[in-house]
Amino acid sequence: MASFLNITSPPFFSSRTSLSPSPPPTLTAQLTQFKKGWCWKLKCMPSSGPSQETDSEPPETAPSPSNSASLLSSSSVSTYNWCAGLGGVGFLETAYLTFLKLTNSDAFCPIGGGNCGDVLSSDYAVVFGVPLPLIGMISYGLVAALGLQWSGKKFPFGIEESNGRLLLLGCTTSMAVASGYFLYILSTKFSGTSCTYCLLSAFLSFSLFFITLKDFGLEEIQKFLGLQLCIASVVIFSLNTSYATLQRASSSSVADINLEYFTTEITTPSSPFAISLARHLQSTGAKMYGAFWCSHCQEQKQMFGKEAAELLNYVECFPNGFRKGTKMIKACADAKLEGFPTWVINGQVLSGDQELSELAKVSGFKIEESNQPS
Repeated sequence: MASFLNITSPPFFSSRTSLSPSPPPTLTAQLTQFKKGWCWKLKCMPSSGPSQETDSEPPETAPSPSNSASLLSSSSVSTYNWCAGLGGVGFLETAYLTFLKLTNSDAFCPIGGGNCGDVLSSDYAVVFGVPLPLIGMISYGLVAALGLQWSGKKFPFGIEESNGRLLLLGCTTSMAVASGYFLYILSTKFSGTSCTYCLLSAFLSFSLFFITLKDFGLEEIQKFLGLQLCIASVVIFSLNTSYATLQRASSSSVADINLEYFTTEITTPSSPFAISLARHLQSTGAKMYGAFWCSHCQEQKQMFGKEAAELLNYVECFPNGFRKGTKMIKACADAKLEGFPTWVINGQVLSGDQELSELAKVSGFKIEESNQPS
């Protein structure tokens, strides 16, 4: 700055007077001094805009689509892992049930005795001729395979992650709807039956559905709600059609049956306890409803033995045989029976063949020590 002042100041402001004037500075030196002074003035000038520090900060911008996709991918990793794990458990369960169904083997049921086998061997365990456990095995296997592939960020067949999430949602929606339908069948057609495998499969299906649904925002859920309702309608319509066809086939086969009434001889001898119990049931008005062609009814009579069975208040619901259009007699129709045999003891209804000790307990029969059931 001192040099800049020397250029513009008159010679008499100098502290020392020289007799010979100094040579004028060159053009390059003047330009250099001018730049320094001008730059200094710019730095010292007040600024009406934001400061340099504020200008140096990068402006906040909205995340780009690529950044959003990466965040979505990282948040979906746990979802894919859950789908792979739960789908794998469901695959193992249904594979075991498929093996039992195809080999006509009995299912091991940790809770409920043989009820699991009863459900597995019923007509409701088949959909359009395909074993229901096999359909479940394919569904769980697909979900597990997709979750396993996409948890490692491997998207086969050029499928984008957004489409993959939608595919998983469609699969789990159909599985959850089918599980809800089968729970309804279990509670209405198999009243009082406990099926551990059915409940486990329903738990896995609903868990997979809610896990895949949580990755969708409210706007996305509203957007795909119509698609989910369409999937649910197709599943329910297919199951209803399958079971309606099965019932028509079973009705046509029953229509061809023409059975004449017959009796089956009771061959087992009666114990003193069975005779005493039969007399007690007769005195209390207990009734056993059955049909001549019912094997469980014959087994129940064999438990009592020949002498005791003759003392029972047994009601034959088809005394004139069974053929197309035959109806139960009025006494059986009024009792609103759901199967054979059925016991009505003191107003309590017992379905199926019962142990003698259970009949004694329900009827209030006092078991003497000398007449313990064998």
